[in-house]
Amino acid sequence: MTDTENTPARAGFVALIGEPNAGKSTLLNRMVGAKVSIVTHKVQTTRARIRGIAMHEQSQIVFVDTPGIFRPRRRLDRSMVAAAWGGASDADVIVLLIEAHRGLTDGARAILDALRERVGGRPVALAINKIDRVKAEALLALSQQMNDAFPFARTFMISAEKGYGCDDLLEWLAGEMPEHDWLYPPDQVADLPMRMIAAEITREKLTLRLHEEIPYQLTVETEKWEERKDGSARVDQIVYVSRPGHKGIVLGKGGETIKAVSQAARQELAEFMGRPVHLFLQVKLRENWLDEAERYREMGLDFRDGDG
Repeated sequence: MTDTENTPARAGFVALIGEPNAGKSTLLNRMVGAKVSIVTHKVQTTRARIRGIAMHEQSQIVFVDTPGIFRPRRRLDRSMVAAAWGGASDADVIVLLIEAHRGLTDGARAILDALRERVGGRPVALAINKIDRVKAEALLALSQQMNDAFPFARTFMISAEKGYGCDDLLEWLAGEMPEHDWLYPPDQVADLPMRMIAAEITREKLTLRLHEEIPYQLTVETEKWEERKDGSARVDQIVYVSRPGHKGIVLGKGGETIKAVSQAARQELAEFMGRPVHLFLQVKLRENWLDEAERYREMGLDFRDGDG
């Protein structure tokens, strides 16, 4: 028998937490080796807890990419923050990401305070991300400052975008997983239904295209999914906007914006699925979608967590 056959299977959950835009989605995609979480230069773009699955030797590591933790103002914000802490409370290991060039911010201090109350003895690792943006001396000083503030099990210097240090983090996490049968098939990379992945891809393209105009005031739902005999899929989606003026912005002059978004989303979805996709988008006004329980369920969020 080989060493691998003698090694017991391991499986567990890892929560990636941090402030918005710390690089959690980028790290998740790097670890999994496939794009399963929306990545843009905007903050607060991850709304649902997205599970990406990585294999390392005999360990299956299920990553929970949580929304960024920030000071919530709206119902959607409160549900997103509740989802983030829910992901952390369910995990075997927690990884806190901070940006090297931002250091120990007030937001990071607040997360550390909350971790002291919520961690319950589970290991918490620190991942200092975007290390290519600062000098080595500053990195060492920040690492010391963070470890003085909280008893991290391990500290990793990484660049999620370029891959620096990510293999070391993955290997450590694999060893921290409890002995357990694998939770998913070894070739599965996410436990999201394709309908939601498709909606996330379209929402990412809208966010990138619209920049600062309305990215947090819209949502995308996959209304219909039809498997065709030729192996392709027809996907019908609705883009909901909350204000009358936003519909025109999403459509663009002569439908230019929505056509470009549809083309980019269709191409990425086809690459993800490895087969042709026919994508059809509609834009509809739904002024109160931010207060509708059904919209939250579509995003994998708990509507009740927005109360209070």
